[in-house]
Amino acid sequence: MTDGPWLDERQQQVWRRWLAVETLLPAALHRELQADAGLSLQDFAVLVQLTEHTDGRLRVTDLARLLTWEKSRASHHLTRMEARGLVERRACPEDGRGSFVGVTEAGRRAIVAAAPGHVREVRALVFDGLSDTELEVLDTVLTRVVSRLEA
Repeated sequence: MTDGPWLDERQQQVWRRWLAVETLLPAALHRELQADAGLSLQDFAVLVQLTEHTDGRLRVTDLARLLTWEKSRASHHLTRMEARGLVERRACPEDGRGSFVGVTEAGRRAIVAAAPGHVREVRALVFDGLSDTELEVLDTVLTRVVSRLEA
């Protein structure tokens, strides 16, 4: 390749591996969650955010921001989850235009049932094959990339 906007050979190799991980890892995690708990990876992500908050609820706009989803995507997904009894929406008393989404008891049971298999799969696919030194390097690299993306 020539000088200019192109990646050099090594950068291109690393970038293509990154893209492969970005595609293959979520697909594998989705398959495991679907088979093990009947949840999609997106369902799991929503339930994680909701259950990590003390009262188990968030404004829909805040949930969308935390998931880096468009509000319409979040709203459509929440509608599907609500139909399955995993979440419920309530009007926001402070703002008539906004709404809260909260985890239901069925949603809590679903994430509690899904979490052990999900953790096993993440360990098997990502962490079990890394030494402590490699894990430290990966953490350093990902921290740098995330900080540039958040800037």
